Amino acid sequence: MNRDFPEGAAIIFGGSGGIGKGVAVEFAKSGTDVAICYRSKKDVAEATAQAIEALGVKASLHQVDVRDRASVDAVVASATAAHGRVHSVVWGAGPLVPQVAIAEWSDEQFRQAMEVEVFGFYNAARAFIPHMREKGGGSFVHLGSAGHDWWPKLDGLSVAPKAANEALIKGISKEEGKHEIRANSVLVGVIDAGMFHELTAQGVFDDYWVAETKKLLCLKRWGQSEDIGQAAVFFASERARYVTGQVISVSGGFGV
Repeated sequence: MNRDFPEGAAIIFGGSGGIGKGVAVEFAKSGTDVAICYRSKKDVAEATAQAIEALGVKASLHQVDVRDRASVDAVVASATAAHGRVHSVVWGAGPLVPQVAIAEWSDEQFRQAMEVEVFGFYNAARAFIPHMREKGGGSFVHLGSAGHDWWPKLDGLSVAPKAANEALIKGISKEEGKHEIRANSVLVGVIDAGMFHELTAQGVFDDYWVAETKKLLCLKRWGQSEDIGQAAVFFASERARYVTGQVISVSGGFGV
């Protein structure tokens, strides 16, 4: 046992994403095992596992469709078989987010966003809360959106479902605190990884978008995935053992 975490693992949903990989590595640096969940990017998940094991801790891989309750339940079994216990659940799963005004969302776009992010997180909470109760506690960390505080133009398909999860985080902290289960949220700003790279490559984020967005930042630079990871590790660790139902924005002061 190290000073920050008990025996067992942190499980990262979305661990094959650009931000998720950075988060997973930060947990490994803290000395805890890491279970990496992915849906389709097996090669990225495997590379992340190799980076984690190079740090001297154990990694496991778990393919899962978070929209399917049975698939998520199976991850509880496989992760506990690999690590004995899951002490922390980090929720970072989500689809690539089209930049579309609310009035132009298709039903399919909104349904996809809600099914993956909200039903997915709900499925993970329903699956892992009983495990955490049995083990004497645990921690949920939700990777939300800095748009929760200041609505970013056209990014509603990310912000709206994450806002629903912010409410679930409050509910988990309120209802499960008696079982020593904590729940907190890291609001994610523009991070130089993952979706930002993909949408830039598609031409969605152009020079004008970059200039206008940086006007909204106190720190005139993009964040790094490890910035999100360090905040998530803090919330999950013993250093935050009396912290629950809280939010920290890791966004360079977005919208201040």
